[in-house]
Amino acid sequence: MIKPTKIQVRFADCDMMGHVNNAVYLSYFEQARMHHFGQLVGAEWDYKKQGTLLVKNEVTYLKPIFLHDFPEISLHLIEIGEKSFTFGYKVTVEGEVRTTGSSKLVCFDFRTNSSVKVFPEFIEAFKQLEETT
Repeated sequence: MIKPTKIQVRFADCDMMGHVNNAVYLSYFEQARMHHFGQLVGAEWDYKKQGTLLVKNEVTYLKPIFLHDFPEISLHLIEIGEKSFTFGYKVTVEGEVRTTGSSKLVCFDFRTNSSVKVFPEFIEAFKQLEETT
């Protein structure tokens, strides 16, 4: 199991209401994905050769996150398709769930500019992630 991604809320992340702006959560999800990919396939993975494209994001805002909070994002595997996979996110502050979400990604070959089957290395690496339905 991979430890959750720890996020430092920046002043620029907050809106006039004093909480993290809704659009910033997508950046937090991206940080969590990259943190997990680094653990799963390593820092040397060549994303230009065996890349991914983000095709869908969903966010459910349950409670706001504020400047002095210390959110953590856990990532889990929701499903693997033929050419795509979906990650789920749970954003917590001191153990309380504040936000949930998901991202669907498609495996992509940038040399041929086309989608490809999910890379075998991903399938193997994703076994380290908790699956939920």
